[in-house]
Amino acid sequence: MNSALKWMPLVALAALATAGCAREGFYDDRNIDYVKAQRSAPLVLPQGRNEQRYRDAMPVPEAQGSLRSDGERFSAPSPERLASGGAVERDFVERREIGNDRWLVVGSDPGMVWPQLQDFARARGLQVQSSDDARGVLETAQGRLSVSQGLRAGDSEVRCEQNGRPVAACLDALEQHFSARSESASAASLAGQQMSREDRLRFEQLDSGEWVVRIPLDIDRVWAELNHQLEADFSVENRRELLEQNPQQHDFLVNYMTASERDRGMLQIILSPDVRQMPQQIRLVLEFDGPERTTLRAVNESERRFTERDARELLERVSGLLR
Repeated sequence: MNSALKWMPLVALAALATAGCAREGFYDDRNIDYVKAQRSAPLVLPQGRNEQRYRDAMPVPEAQGSLRSDGERFSAPSPERLASGGAVERDFVERREIGNDRWLVVGSDPGMVWPQLQDFARARGLQVQSSDDARGVLETAQGRLSVSQGLRAGDSEVRCEQNGRPVAACLDALEQHFSARSESASAASLAGQQMSREDRLRFEQLDSGEWVVRIPLDIDRVWAELNHQLEADFSVENRRELLEQNPQQHDFLVNYMTASERDRGMLQIILSPDVRQMPQQIRLVLEFDGPERTTLRAVNESERRFTERDARELLERVSGLLR
């Protein structure tokens, strides 16, 4: 007998012993670490600090319900997707519109944008009749300039209106003004404007099992922002594509490769009548739930199976575009 073969049983036993050192399987299953995690003391900032300069860089959404484990097993929650999948680069100033409404989205907090808006009024020689720092509103003889918290974290919405209508020439001038400025402008307080990420988007599972996203913002603002982000992100053929946009009905039709389809194993593919991975048509619907209250849901428009897990995964990606 070959001397090398004599060592084979010993090697097999050593491999089995090594595998037994892990808590479960060959690799260490660290899911249980989530159960045993301990809360650390919060960071304490020095006295006399300017509180307007500090906010949560990575806020953690409030959990829905209590932590549950199935016997000794615990499934760690999946992280949410990046806002744009890392593929879309945003401009500092962007346009938004729906119907006859027009406004700008500036990639900075309202407290940073407000002094720049005041600088714009002074530079243009506008006759300022009143200035409301708390609301971010400048009333001038030529019209109303305003800044408010944007839908996405760290964004601001800037409007220029006359008699309730957007002024195109003013928005053009504002776009040039903000494009020439950097994000490092001095901060000023706009009390009550800041909304943390978890205050804007909240996942909820209905009694029927359906997942929805609650957004405490006006439906037109949500549709305009989502329309802009979907045009940029849902542009990958046979993976995720934007097919239709309907501002009147406040919905979108997309082609999307669901999680169930992406995760099909080799055996499932072999036993399936269609071995190809196929996207399916899903309608993203925004529903009006009252002033400053919008619900986002995903409705299957195809004959293929669309699970609760698929809906949650798609809504996570889409809502990520609004963060």
